[in-house]
Amino acid sequence: MLYQLQIGILVFPKVTQLDFTGPLQVFSSLPGAVVHLIWKRIEPVPSDTALTVMPTVSFADCPQLDVICVPGGAGTDDMVVDEEILAFLRAQAKAAKYITSVCTGSLVLGAAGLLRGYKATTHWAAMKYLAPYGAEPVKTRVCVDRNRVSGGGVTAGIDFALTLVSHLADRETAEMIQLRLEYNPAPPFTSGSPDTAPPEVIARLRAINPAGQERRRANNQRAAAALHAHG
Repeated sequence: MLYQLQIGILVFPKVTQLDFTGPLQVFSSLPGAVVHLIWKRIEPVPSDTALTVMPTVSFADCPQLDVICVPGGAGTDDMVVDEEILAFLRAQAKAAKYITSVCTGSLVLGAAGLLRGYKATTHWAAMKYLAPYGAEPVKTRVCVDRNRVSGGGVTAGIDFALTLVSHLADRETAEMIQLRLEYNPAPPFTSGSPDTAPPEVIARLRAINPAGQERRRANNQRAAAALHAHG
């Protein structure tokens, strides 16, 4: 029997659906890969849009994964202080070949103590929260540091997944998947990064949901303090 690569993507309430559906589409195109959507229980999981996700496996029944991927979204603000989730990630990380994230999923890896001494990236607006977890923040679309692979915000998940496939298989396989998906981005505007977006657009975005921003700050501060307290 041929070995099947076990890839697991964590889903959770208020996950940003594009954070994981982009990588899901890429990973599902990788020959020999089995992709799992993982949550605490088998129950409908609401995303941050109208999409509701049904996990394929629970924490208790999840096999040992070769790749564990944590996407981002507002739900990560609760996950960084959820010990059940952090314990699951630590347990899987012991034997996983690659420990990965998209967007603010890297903050959850950080809270689990899995980014100490590693370079990592995240959504541009959350970059300041990486260093307190012992990570070295890198402003890049995809960051590869040994077996830690992280993607930037949301749409970077596709770049991340194609990059990871080139490591799991080879470049040609990744390029074939890219071609199959016709991933050939040509954005209509140049506002995809704070480096190129107009100042008024950045200011308008930063003014949205101050309560949510404060929750992220407080919970990540609490999680980083807990991590340091446990050594």
